[in-house]
Parts: sequence; C-alpha cells; structure tokens
Amino acid sequence: MNDDFYHALQVGTERISVWADLLDRINVFPVADGDTGRNLLVSLLPLKSPVRDRSAIVEKLFVSARGNSGNIAAQFFTGFLSYENSGQFAQAVETGTQRAWHAIADPRPGTMLSIFDELNHALKESRIDDRGTWIPGILKRLQAAVSQTTQTLPVLKNAHVVDSGALGMFIFFDAFLNTLYTKDPQFAPVHDLFREYLTVQETWSGSGESGACIDAVVQLNKREQKSAQSIEELSALGASLVSQTYGGRIKIHIHTRDQSALRNALSHEGSIIQWASDDLEAQTKAFSAGRISQAIHIVTDAAGSITRDHAKQLGITLLESYITMGTKDAPETYIDRAELYQAMREGIKVTTSQASTFERHQHYEKLVSLYGTALYLCVGSAFTGNYRVVMDWKKDHDPEDRLKVIDTGAASGRLGIIAAASSQYAVTASSGKDVLDFAARAVSSSEEYIFLDTLHFLAAGGRLSKTSAVFGDMLRMKPVVSPLPEGAKKVAVVRNKKDQIAFAMEKLGKAFHAEDHPLIMIEYTDNKEWVESDIAAMVHGRFPHAELAVQPLSLTTGVHTGPGTWGIAFLPR
Repeated sequence: MNDDFYHALQVGTERISVWADLLDRINVFPVADGDTGRNLLVSLLPLKSPVRDRSAIVEKLFVSARGNSGNIAAQFFTGFLSYENSGQFAQAVETGTQRAWHAIADPRPGTMLSIFDELNHALKESRIDDRGTWIPGILKRLQAAVSQTTQTLPVLKNAHVVDSGALGMFIFFDAFLNTLYTKDPQFAPVHDLFREYLTVQETWSGSGESGACIDAVVQLNKREQKSAQSIEELSALGASLVSQTYGGRIKIHIHTRDQSALRNALSHEGSIIQWASDDLEAQTKAFSAGRISQAIHIVTDAAGSITRDHAKQLGITLLESYITMGTKDAPETYIDRAELYQAMREGIKVTTSQASTFERHQHYEKLVSLYGTALYLCVGSAFTGNYRVVMDWKKDHDPEDRLKVIDTGAASGRLGIIAAASSQYAVTASSGKDVLDFAARAVSSSEEYIFLDTLHFLAAGGRLSKTSAVFGDMLRMKPVVSPLPEGAKKVAVVRNKKDQIAFAMEKLGKAFHAEDHPLIMIEYTDNKEWVESDIAAMVHGRFPHAELAVQPLSLTTGVHTGPGTWGIAFLPR
C-alpha cells in the first residue's frame, strides 16, 4: 500500500466524521438507538492512523470496533487492507465482503452488507484503471443500492429512511475512490442525493428496547478460532451478534438482557479483557424524543463543556477537536473521561489537536446543505484557529452568508452556557436575527472561573514553566483561571478547596440575588461526586431559582488543567 491509499482511507474516515450525527438521526435498524454514526467513526478511526503498518491497523480495528455497524465494517476493512495496487482492488473488496458477511450471525440484505455486495459486483464488471473514469458508474450503483435499502427492510420503509450503515459506507467510498483516483476530488452532495430519506417520518414509532449493547474482547484459553457451534450458543444469549477472532482473542458484539449470563458464558472461553456497555432503553428513549425546531440551527465546538448527549437534547451540532492519549486518538466527546484522567495521573502523555482543515470545511458545507442557515458559536480565536479557518472558508464558499459566525472569545463552560442558552432561545425566537442578537448579549454577559488542583499539567503542556509549577505546588498555590477573549487569564490564587468555593460563591453573589433565575453550569473532571455533593448543593441552596447544570469540563480544557480541576460558568437571564 502506498501513501495515496493511506491518504484516501483518512479522507473517507473524515467524511464519516462529518456525517456521523446525521447517520445517528436515521439509525432505526436493527435497533432505533441512534448510534450508528458514533460507532462507525470510533470503529474506523484506526484508518486515520499515522502509523502506516497494515498489521497494526488491523489490530486497532479489532480492538476499537463498536456496535453492530462498527464491527461489521471493521471486518470488511480487515479484508480490504489486503489491497496492494489497483490491480488487486477488486480482490481486496471481495475478501472484505466475505469477512463482513461471515462476521454476523444473522446477516440481512438492505444494510451495509448490500453496499459491499454491490461494490464487489460493480468492480468485477468494470475495467479499473488509474484514470478513474470508471468511478462515476460505480458510485451511481452504490447510490442506487443505498436507496434500495428503504424498500428492502420493512422498518426502514415504515420510517421512510435509508439504512444508516449503508449510507455511511457510500459516504466513505465516495470520498475514498475520488481521493485515490482523481486529481481534483469532488464529493457527492449527500443531502441532495438522499433528501427524501434523511428524516424519520413523524408518524413512525419504534419499539422500545431493554437490555444492553455489549462489546467485549476475550483472551481465549486456546488459540484456535471458536467453532460455529460455540458462536451459535452465544447467539442464544441475545440478538445482533457479530463476532471476530484475532491473535488468540475473540471480539463479541451483542444485544442482551442478561449481562451476567453473557459474562459467565464468555468467562468460560477465557479472560474478559475489554467490556463496553450501552443502555439500550436509554438510547431508544432518547432517539424517539425527535428533533427540535429552531429559528436557526446552533453549532458550537466540542471545546465547550457540552456532552454529545446534552447537545442532542438541545439540538446543537458539535464540531469535534481530537484527544491523543498514548496510542489512542479520538474525537474528544468519544473519549472515556475516567480513562483519560487516570492516564494523566499515571503520567501517560495526553495532547489535544484540531480536526484537519479538510474535515472542518466539510462540516461547514454539510451544515448549510442540511439547515440552509446556521449560527456557529465559535471557540475564542485566542484558543484555536477555528475562527480563522471558518472565515477563510466563507470567503470562497459562502457569499450568501448562510453560516453565521460569532467569535465568542470563550471556551469550556462559558462557551457551553452561551451555546445552551442560545439553543433554548432559538426554540421560541421569531427569527434567526433575534437569536444572533441574543447570542451576542450572552457572549458579553457570561462569566467562567476554573479552579485548578495542581500546576503540574499546565507545565506538562508547556503553558507554565516546570520550575514555576514545582514552586507553586510546594506553596500549595491553586490558580483560578478565566477564559477571556484575549486568552486564559489567571485572575486569582487560592490555597485550598475551601478558598476555591468561597471565591466562586463570592462571584455568584456579586452577579445575582437569591430571587434571580440565572443559568449556572458547574463543571467537574474526575471529582463529580464531590462537585455534586458540595458545590452544586451549596449553589442550589443560595440560588434556588437558578437553572443549574452539572456537566463534565470539556476534555480540551481538562487535558491542560488536569484531574481535580472544577469550574463554574454563569449567565443572567
């Protein structure tokens, strides 16, 4: 495999990242749990790996695969990575297709499996060359196969949507093929091609689900692959079973109502070394809540302290930044917070980075194609280059000013509370202009204070000299930082948690009276229990009419400030 091939894999994965939230919104099969986009992205992130080693990527695909769609896709790409050159392209696709079909206990046409099949057949019937003249014909057939999923599976027909996994693979291969074989790649206008089938019909009602969606890795007692009989026995413990073996281990994805029985069965096969569980009942309830109607769609950066689930409830699109933790690299809202802060305490190197310029540009194009107009509440330009990137894009691609942009000068909780308040206001606002005016007022009237437990992590990230950090910690200095338009500013130094709380309550007391109705966001890192029991309880007692949210501090901020940090952001009504 050459550099062009690896680059095409990266572009394909970034396109899935861009459309992941839409894939979640139409994910009604096999369960309406709204996570196909997330699972595909998390599963295929190894395809973006800077380490261009096939066996290393296959290993990461095995470990990272999540959900029904993610595990099937990971199996396809495990076979597809046998690609060496254009002459072997068709064979690589056939190998991947066979692996994908064999991975699932109950394979169904009308899913991404049909896309793999169609790609396999189309390549065999095409004359493949390095000029790429054959690509439009291939993509037209894949487009038709995606559209056909609506008629193939009754649940998709009733919901009036295409299969989200199938659409995800179309998006990937559209980007992959055009990047690999054309000099000036142009990507399919997803919204225009499938416009009729990208919104779940309002009259559709999915069946409630219970139990858990499990992804587990087991180190087998014996290195031979599991028998078909053993797989069949596991399928009796749940539904949507997908399995794969690699290096003496087995990876299982399954929906089960009896986690203990599943654990017991897997422990008889070997040692459980990885276990991830999603609550199907909670996911399906959240999915059935439907979309929020707003005067203008709100977009912000994940650097604001808003979780992905909270963003869905508010109708906000989050634009991701990335966290690298040891050898693991993922969008920040997909990183396990407990794992990250534990890694930091253990001295594992953790860094942050922005999405590529290409990925950010693709997000902007998607937003205007889906919503017509949108308001991007951008993280402060003093913290990242996002504002410059979006304004450069607008010069060439947005003459009609469809993507409105505000440089908030904010980050973490202050950015989060501005976006949350603006989104709530957009539900009742009479016009997009009213929302812009509201957001501008929120920018000017919001405040945030972040309380660090130690200076060590600021020094590790190069934001403070190590000598200053050592002396500061020796003297038990705990800085208070506020994210302002000119950057993060140290506004005070206190000695202990008691002083931190006193400082926070003093600032709130100067801003509000007890009878006021402010928005207050309290942020935690790895200290949620303490923040809820001590800080939140005290704030609620002092301001009983406040709309109070307890949220995790954005991981972009948490990486720089470290575990033990907490913060408070607030905004008057």
